[in-house]
Amino acid sequence: MEGGNSPGLQLQQLPLATAAVSVQPHTDSFSYKENLIGALLAIFGHLVSSIALNLQKYSHIRLAGSKDPRAYFRTKTWWSGLLLLVLGELGVFSSYAFAPLSLIVPLSAVSVVASAIIGIIFIKEKWKPKEFLRRYVLSFVGCGLAVVGTYLLVTFGPNSHEKMTAENITRHLVSWPFLLYMLVEIIVFCLLLYFYKERNANYIVIILLLVALLGSMTVVTVKAVAGMILVSIQGSLQLDSPIFYIMLVCMIATAIYQATFLAQASQLYDSAQISSIGYILSTTAAISAGATFYLDFMGEDVLHICMFALGCLIAFLGVFLITRNRKKPVPFEPYISMDAMPCMQNMHDKGVAVQPDLKASFSYGALENNDSMPEIYTPATLPIVQEQHGPKGASAPPYRVLEHSKKE
Repeated sequence: MEGGNSPGLQLQQLPLATAAVSVQPHTDSFSYKENLIGALLAIFGHLVSSIALNLQKYSHIRLAGSKDPRAYFRTKTWWSGLLLLVLGELGVFSSYAFAPLSLIVPLSAVSVVASAIIGIIFIKEKWKPKEFLRRYVLSFVGCGLAVVGTYLLVTFGPNSHEKMTAENITRHLVSWPFLLYMLVEIIVFCLLLYFYKERNANYIVIILLLVALLGSMTVVTVKAVAGMILVSIQGSLQLDSPIFYIMLVCMIATAIYQATFLAQASQLYDSAQISSIGYILSTTAAISAGATFYLDFMGEDVLHICMFALGCLIAFLGVFLITRNRKKPVPFEPYISMDAMPCMQNMHDKGVAVQPDLKASFSYGALENNDSMPEIYTPATLPIVQEQHGPKGASAPPYRVLEHSKKE
């Protein structure tokens, strides 16, 4: 009887063992170690990428302000930035193979914080301590909030780990939650694209929503490709599966179209607005895609989910404050000096008066009044000469134009 009952007991205990195995990754210390490795790789990658982009920008600015005839790609600074950029992107790419998607995506706030700190360190203007703190108080507060949000994200991030084998990815790809999510995303994307292309609705939210929807698919495929490469390195070859190349093609295609829409947005709007709004929309869409495709929050308790959401909100607020405090570039408004142009009638020729615009100051030849422009760009002002004509009750003209003699 005992021998006959033992197989039954084993069959009854099998589902419990399977359930224990599925829940165990949430409590295993090794899974937390993988989370930490992935988070550190993502932070390192975003930090290095931010330094690289600032190096390349510094190379362009230095060449523009000097008489060096060399092109930017012939300078060591630009190539150093390019190598660092490749290293940073490799770090971010490899982080997806270790940690859940919903944990890695919000850590892109590190690049915004790093850019703000680099901008403050290498600032050329001289400020008094009080003026410096007043000018950059929002940046300091934003950096602090972004750091606090990042800490909460890493501490309370999802802890679900699954080997990115071809079989698992295919199973997730045909699951009904992801199919429903894809259907909704395709409908929303087509509607936004219709309003953007046909109705000329060039609103920043519409363009960045298109970028966010494409980016959510990009990060899903990036995690699949990076995870399959890691599993192949560990000994189980996955690169011969068709699903690997399907994910690779989708990753490249969505990344290219995402960059196209970003380039169009950068031509219409300020980079600070694109950074803050794009980060919020892209992170929200990517977390939703990760939770639907990879089931990142499956088995997580309510406390961890709420604290993770709080960390995201704090990071969003920090990025918003940092980008809001950036000094908006003032475009140079050219003016035409009529006196300097040959064969052009000016206000002194033959005694013909040319009436300038009556504004706060008489600026001649300017497109508009630029009192706030630097002194070197401010056009010359007209002299105002009051002169009495006729009886005392008659009104005097605001100015008079003197005729030049032939000798002059």
